[in-house]
Amino acid sequence: MGNNASILLVNKPSGITSFSSLNTIKRTVDPKVGHAGTLDKFAQGLMVALTGSMTKLNVLFSTMDKRYRATICFGSETDTLDPEGEIVATSPIPSYDEIQQAMKTFIGEIEQQPPQYSALHIDGKRASALAREGKMVEMASRPVTIYSFEPVSFDGCNLVADVHVSKGTYIRSLARDLALACNSRAHLVDLVRTQIGPFLLEEAVCSDDRKALVESMGNTDSLMKRVPSLSVLEIEDSDLFSVGNGRYPDRYSVVRQNADDTYAAVYSKDGILRCVVNLDEQRIIAQIHPSMQR
Repeated sequence: MGNNASILLVNKPSGITSFSSLNTIKRTVDPKVGHAGTLDKFAQGLMVALTGSMTKLNVLFSTMDKRYRATICFGSETDTLDPEGEIVATSPIPSYDEIQQAMKTFIGEIEQQPPQYSALHIDGKRASALAREGKMVEMASRPVTIYSFEPVSFDGCNLVADVHVSKGTYIRSLARDLALACNSRAHLVDLVRTQIGPFLLEEAVCSDDRKALVESMGNTDSLMKRVPSLSVLEIEDSDLFSVGNGRYPDRYSVVRQNADDTYAAVYSKDGILRCVVNLDEQRIIAQIHPSMQR
């Protein structure tokens, strides 16, 4: 298969990288595939995969807020801030009350220092690669927003918490900083991403289930309608879908539903997604493959 522009909600298992979790999609749906939001190798949960020309819409999905269920182990910190690293510091474990009080101080916009072991680029090289070479660099803090940080359970060592954050937030860093606020040390031992924007983990299919992946391609039209900051348009004339140079005819005056919208999802009268257009540039940027049309 190929040229299948689609949005897929997939459940990445723990133990593989986000990149390798796309292998089945590449072989089954389209070799051109990307994702909006990396999950660490040890983590699991929801990923939004974009195939074909839909990869051009990564900006719409990568900026969405996210929800996680995190398990934080107090008493030790690892160099990677996750279960795959080496312990670099130990400390007494704080009380549940101390932890709960400290969690409240992280609500709102905060300055967060990303982990040394991360995919961020420093002078053209990933910070994690530099760290593995023994080159520790100062990671600049940046503003992120913690919308909610709620405890679920505490067994005397491991805190399970639900957290809702803005794009760019590192839950590993949040675990580290929460412990430090309690005069302790901690690292993540489990992380599940449960939501990206309006999309839920319960809607996802296994990333290696070929049959489910192909079937879920048919959900692309309904998923697009749920994307924030996206105009949703309906037209009758099919000429819009066959413009060779990607620009739509001058006779079309595509009106934005919201003044700030840059993109519009264009549907035919029967409710099928036909293409996505860039309203500023007046051109088609993602066109649904004929095999996708029901």
